[in-house]
Amino acid sequence: MPLHELAALGAAACWAVTGILSQSAAQALGPFGFNRLRQAMVAAMLAALVLAAGRWQGIAAEDLWRLSLSGVIGIFLGDTLLYVTLIRLGPRRSGALFALNAPMAALMGWLALGEALSPAAVAGVVLSTLGVAMAVLGSPGRAGGHRFEAVQGSVWIAAGLGLLAAAGQALGSLIARPVMAHGFDPYVASLIRVSVAVACLILLMALPIRAVKPLARPTPRVLLLTALSGLVAMVAGMTLLMFALQGGKVGIVSTLSALSPVLILPVLWAMTGARPSATSWAGATLAVAGMALIFLR
Repeated sequence: MPLHELAALGAAACWAVTGILSQSAAQALGPFGFNRLRQAMVAAMLAALVLAAGRWQGIAAEDLWRLSLSGVIGIFLGDTLLYVTLIRLGPRRSGALFALNAPMAALMGWLALGEALSPAAVAGVVLSTLGVAMAVLGSPGRAGGHRFEAVQGSVWIAAGLGLLAAAGQALGSLIARPVMAHGFDPYVASLIRVSVAVACLILLMALPIRAVKPLARPTPRVLLLTALSGLVAMVAGMTLLMFALQGGKVGIVSTLSALSPVLILPVLWAMTGARPSATSWAGATLAVAGMALIFLR
């Protein structure tokens, strides 16, 4: 059984749910305020889990350096830019842009790590990426008037930020891959990455820069949504991704974890009561076909 690939798919399922959980909380607090609060909650959850399970062991300086750098690029920069895009474009469109981390990671894995992909795996990556783009960039169907489909500000600026978020995620995975390939504990890896990201956010938000300040104080509802988002996306989803990187190639793991925009379609249908467009479902079919090629490579 392709256990590591299944873990990457599990991460995608986690992120499909949290894209919706996060939008209203991120709009209330702003991307920096929301990301700092969420990552601090996640760090506390992971620290409790690691200490309770006795998972903390001696860590080599090189591994600590790599995972810290991965946290700065993949979580501090990548996640913050993702929430800026999420606020501006909604979960469906921001998911499309973020899904481009898959081909980016495949290219980076090939250039930096020499991870050659079989023709079937290459076809699977291409089909999955094309399917994700169709599923989330196609017409929204009957859900077009829902707040999840609203666009704020310039589409081009938001798209550029989304591409930077995708590049940050891809590069963060690439940096962490050599450490995880040696069997490094995924919970400890997630804790290191998240803790470094929280420290960076605290330092940044301490500066006298109005744009990075929280927009408001969190209400009990926002606190609950933020905690749920962190638990599902980071404690579960990011740990699954770190486990997937232990035995899966960066390009394949990133492609499977990028299927969350496809998995979000039935969730949006259930929440809005409006069926996604035929283009979205066609894209989902292509993505599933690509996933099948990756599993059967």
